[in-house]
Amino acid sequence: MPSQLSSKSSPVVIVGAGIFGLSTAIHLAERGYKNIKIIDKQAYHESQYSYDKGCDAASADINKIIRTAYGSEIWYQELALDAVTKWKRWNNEIQTGKTLPPGFSTDDALFVNNGTLTITSDTSLPQFEKDTMQNMTNAGFGNTQINLSNPDDVARAKGNGFSYAVDAFNMKNNLALLDTHAGFVYADKACRFALHKAESLGVQVILGGKEGTFSSFLENAEPRITGVCTADGVSHHAELTIMACGGWTPSLVTQLDHLCETTAGTVALFQLPLNKALWDRFAPDNFPTWSYNLRHGKNGGLYGFARDSHGVVKMGYRGTKFTNPQTQPDGATRSVPKTRWTAESIRQIPTTAARVFKGFVQEFLPELMQCEMSTRLCWYTDSFDNHFVIDFVPGKEGLMVATGGSGHGFKFLPNIGEHVVDRIEGEKNGYLPLWKWRSLGDGAKPFNRIMQGIDSKLSLQRQNLTAMDSFAEKSSRF
Repeated sequence: MPSQLSSKSSPVVIVGAGIFGLSTAIHLAERGYKNIKIIDKQAYHESQYSYDKGCDAASADINKIIRTAYGSEIWYQELALDAVTKWKRWNNEIQTGKTLPPGFSTDDALFVNNGTLTITSDTSLPQFEKDTMQNMTNAGFGNTQINLSNPDDVARAKGNGFSYAVDAFNMKNNLALLDTHAGFVYADKACRFALHKAESLGVQVILGGKEGTFSSFLENAEPRITGVCTADGVSHHAELTIMACGGWTPSLVTQLDHLCETTAGTVALFQLPLNKALWDRFAPDNFPTWSYNLRHGKNGGLYGFARDSHGVVKMGYRGTKFTNPQTQPDGATRSVPKTRWTAESIRQIPTTAARVFKGFVQEFLPELMQCEMSTRLCWYTDSFDNHFVIDFVPGKEGLMVATGGSGHGFKFLPNIGEHVVDRIEGEKNGYLPLWKWRSLGDGAKPFNRIMQGIDSKLSLQRQNLTAMDSFAEKSSRF
């Protein structure tokens, strides 16, 4: 397939400065493309990707999991291993002073290799974890996979400096697998680094206000998408327009109906008191990244992190993926993000999520019970099969999407753009068949039930909400 761009000077407009948009811009620039523009409604230069300062995209977060464990999905394992290599390379760029965004120092790091601990209440390790151990071993990383039920594995972990991860929780009868190759990244900091990297490579960036807010597509008589118009009335012409708008993508590119839907995960943030013992216990050097009963439906799907530099311990819940169905101008009903910062704001979470948080904390981390806590919703774009969508929009020449992160896309910030550019250039790439435009009728297996409408048991309209308010104004406790 020939390239969708006629030359390296062809104008490209990317709508969205999250991980898909930033990574695509970086890799286009690194391959020699000279006319790349990113547009985003968020004023990231000022807010620095901080949720508390008004950013509500999934990329605007304090931390994200970096895992290499993917069960039988060897393709994502390989992609994650490649991403870890590149995260370490970015760390090295910072530490050597090669690429320092404003506010960074050579002491900063993006990726923290504190291990990921996968905990299950099952009576034996689930097949996913067994497949992970086998496939990581096949890839030459068997020594990084620690079955906490195996004394030899535990001894190896302790010998390699991961004693804190082995002893992080009161495990009782629970089983766990520790991946010592993994950890987390500081998400907001990583996006700031990637944005600076893109600009250093010559990418033009328009952020915030009407100037950065997508209004409509430009289209000629062929018909072909020829760019976008922003809310200030300016036309941005492009030979290729790439929509990478995270949770806003499905409502802007309506052809994604029944392929992708915007869904909300739930986040709880625990503020540690000024207590040295607690700050030490939850420090990144002393506490692993973790998940609990990820495939147990609404009663599982928890994950969490060590504290950040402000003493905030974050937990997330994806056991239930909530939706916000709204009637769109074309009469269709689509889920759209609803956050503290949207026109119709929300400061509570569903009680379903609150109960799961509370149960886990009471059993495993009771020292957090008395911490001040804030909550919020974090909006992702789920595809029905959990695979990304990196392809051209059928019937819309000149238009492409890079979306469908499905809650596991952030770890690929350093390398997902390589594959977007491969799609643009028509290169053969083993990942791209997974990420092609598709439908359930193509024989793909559904992983997520999407677009069930306002009557769905997942819709926010049918949820009982907590009385918890925002952390910035009035904190709450369980």
